[in-house]
Amino acid sequence: MRIMITGGAGFIGSNFVHYLYENNDYELVILDKLTYAGDMENIKEVSDKVEFVKGDIADDEIVFSTMKDCDMVVNFAAETHVDRSIQDPGVFVKTDVIGTYNLLENVRKHDVERYLQISTDEVYGSIEAGSFTEKSNLDPSSPYSASKAGGDLLVSAYWKTYDTPVITTRSSNNFGPRQYPEKLIPLFIMNAMQDKPLPVYGDGKNVRDWIYVMDNCKGIEVALLKGELGEVYNIGGGNERNNLEITKLILELLGKPESLITFVEDRLGHDRRYSLDSAKIMKLGWKPETTFEDAMQETVEWYKKNFSRFK
Repeated sequence: MRIMITGGAGFIGSNFVHYLYENNDYELVILDKLTYAGDMENIKEVSDKVEFVKGDIADDEIVFSTMKDCDMVVNFAAETHVDRSIQDPGVFVKTDVIGTYNLLENVRKHDVERYLQISTDEVYGSIEAGSFTEKSNLDPSSPYSASKAGGDLLVSAYWKTYDTPVITTRSSNNFGPRQYPEKLIPLFIMNAMQDKPLPVYGDGKNVRDWIYVMDNCKGIEVALLKGELGEVYNIGGGNERNNLEITKLILELLGKPESLITFVEDRLGHDRRYSLDSAKIMKLGWKPETTFEDAMQETVEWYKKNFSRFK
């Protein structure tokens, strides 16, 4: 089986490549634009075992040629950082909406068996109590989450209009190895190792459901192979923590003082709480396997070993 993985040199995408290579016998082709968050270092261990194409998912010619003879497509390619989307939303619309459209059009041209759209819990917006299900309304708060919601709606429309064989996964906040240090956990690990301030937005009480990236990768494979076409699957870690708790844990794991914590003005449109109900994908046999504590320890150790890559 030949699988095209867009964004395969990025954070979640590269971990998915490693997971598939180590556990299956698939033929993998990676399409990645290699922006700041995509790095060939992330896939260097398997670079001679996979086919790599540098290119933009919004480029029709490159997508058409790369997708040829592929049985399945998994789309990780996306602009993902909320802060960057506030500064330059146009880039997010091009990749997350136009790029998704281009992939879907080529899936139709090549008669691909399955297309899986990687999305995020952020498309649902904030929730005070309870958890979002796949039937919850989309209510994005940032240009990033709005662009991802736009891509999701296109995927749904292609299923309803053209019977395009699509599936969507929406995961909670991922963390683990190979993540460019701009999101909370890798950024704070890197800052703490250098005794730099850890800038916590607002009061630090914003809650996220955290999932170890490899647990998400396993869920993605389950959805790809066992999921029902046209359906959405939430993949949550069941680890709700507020940002201040995460910050203090990082400092504890690194033996650094809490005096490094610096409270800064809250981010525009900052959602208060995310929470996912993952019962639907659990019915397919998936569940998170790594404890939050073990995953955090492993993540910290990875950044210690790879400190020179990002400093």
